[in-house]
Amino acid sequence: MNLTLKRTPGIYVVGFMGAGKSTVGRHLAYRLGWSFFDSDAEIEAAEKAAIADIFALRGEPEFRSIETAIIGQHVRLIERGCPAVLALGGGAFSQPGNRQLLQNNGITVWLDCPFETLRHRVGQASHRPLARDPEAFAALFEARRHHYCLAEVHIPISSEDPEIAVAAILAHPLIQ
Repeated sequence: MNLTLKRTPGIYVVGFMGAGKSTVGRHLAYRLGWSFFDSDAEIEAAEKAAIADIFALRGEPEFRSIETAIIGQHVRLIERGCPAVLALGGGAFSQPGNRQLLQNNGITVWLDCPFETLRHRVGQASHRPLARDPEAFAALFEARRHHYCLAEVHIPISSEDPEIAVAAILAHPLIQ
């Protein structure tokens, strides 16, 4: 295992909504024998509210602040030697402070899923406030790609089978 992961055993799965971050992250954590956390699920549990409701009632800036706090809590656990895979919400890696925190405390993995696949997976999901408008969805996808490119590991998604992505992650030289 790479020195970074020995020092801070954290793998952070990033990518656009619908890329499979939670599914792949859960499978990856199982294979590694590590804990798994989903930042969106953690936010909903902490706030006792759905992400869509937080966006609607409190706005995206407040949501991003909560998200950063949740990510920070998990990074601190990882720093204390609790190995974990953390699946991040689609916009978390777009925030410079989050990127810096993650890149200094483990390995970031981008699940690069084709736009048409994402569009099909997400559709008009009412629980995804940033996916409701198809044109805005496409623009957001393009806007976030340059942030995702900053992840240390790039995993192109070409299959619906999460184990294929997990195998690619585990085979990457930065993970071994």
